[in-house]
Amino acid sequence: MKVMKFGGTSVGKPERMHHIAGLVIKENEPVIVVLSALSGTTNALVEIGNSIARGDRSAAKAGIDKLETHYLQFVSELVKSPAAVEKARSIIAEHFEFLTIILKISFSEALSKDILAQGELLSTKLFCCYLEEKGIEHQLLPALEFMSIDSYDEPQIGSIKIKLSQLLKQHAGKKLFVTQGYICRNSKGEVDNLKRGGSDYSASLIAAAINASVCEIWTDIDGMHNNDPRIVKRTLPIEQMSFDEAAELAYFGAKILHPASIWPAQQYNIPVKLLNTMQPEAKGTTITENAGSVGVKAVAAKDNIIAIRIKSSRMLLAYGFLRKIFEVFEKYRTPIDMITTSEVAVSITIDNDVHLQDILKELEPFGSVELDKAQSIISVVGNQIAQTEDMIRKLFESINNVPVRMVSYGGSPHNISLLVPAIYKEQLLKQLNKGMFGLD
Repeated sequence: MKVMKFGGTSVGKPERMHHIAGLVIKENEPVIVVLSALSGTTNALVEIGNSIARGDRSAAKAGIDKLETHYLQFVSELVKSPAAVEKARSIIAEHFEFLTIILKISFSEALSKDILAQGELLSTKLFCCYLEEKGIEHQLLPALEFMSIDSYDEPQIGSIKIKLSQLLKQHAGKKLFVTQGYICRNSKGEVDNLKRGGSDYSASLIAAAINASVCEIWTDIDGMHNNDPRIVKRTLPIEQMSFDEAAELAYFGAKILHPASIWPAQQYNIPVKLLNTMQPEAKGTTITENAGSVGVKAVAAKDNIIAIRIKSSRMLLAYGFLRKIFEVFEKYRTPIDMITTSEVAVSITIDNDVHLQDILKELEPFGSVELDKAQSIISVVGNQIAQTEDMIRKLFESINNVPVRMVSYGGSPHNISLLVPAIYKEQLLKQLNKGMFGLD
């Protein structure tokens, strides 16, 4: 059995849903299809929730009405038979009735999660409506019946495996299953979501739970590229890479995949393929334990980075100093991206400013604290790049005229990271594209 996940752009238009149906019915083995919400839906639902939170019910109602109109237009092109149209419209009516009812309810975090879940619930039900019209046998597997997270928002892979296995046994003999990405239940049994990685995370967890032959992530780009195609003119697709390389690229900014999505597949050694819905014939990128080659594969950029420097000639070399620094960030559950040390200072970077003021306050007793916002991490990623001939020379020749704030080298055999002011990000990506890959 394989898992095929389709993102928001892949299901964003009726003809694309038609195309997906054509792709999945060609498979020779049973398939679990994981769908995101239609493109733009989650953002619209977030804004509706924000309007309710502000007490602006009229703005929320306007947002609901606008979104409902979009869905009614969508189904008018998705299905054609009177029975299918009636069923699709009843699905829309049910979910938008719920959204209308919540206008009368006091806003809460739990309610916000219920609002966000409507996107995936709608996309999967409407896709099944189209499959039914076409006479394609299938079974909807509600993610809320098997996908769960614990009190720390971590997926309960053991529970997911048991519950999903039981659901599949109930429908033995069927070849096509459809489920929602992103949504789940939390430790209280409430509707929640996977946050990091969303539907990609769902697909990887499902693949791990069923020991899938492969986990396919279908987007609107033909796999991972060696650089950001939105910034540089010429990029190259990467056909083969390791889980470690993919995780580094995803963590440090490659938008095609979230780093959390790699972990379940890697733990259970499930191959991951990144494929293009619009060009299904393209090879895409295959991610396995095997890197395929040695050397630099790609560069990626991570934005909205904050650099913090703690200077203390009195305490830095003292026993336990770094541990105390790390405990501050652990207390506020704020991950550190990069770290460098000198005789009198330690510099670290974070990408989450939710608890920044509390963190800075607790760091003050350790020494003087300096803050640099609007930074970017540029990462050069590849298999054993530290041992690749001329790699370091090419890298440092490529950063000419760019002020580098920090360099992280040696912590991983797959990654060298540079911290630069965000205004130099595009310049550095272009220079690295030329210096490391010979592409203008």
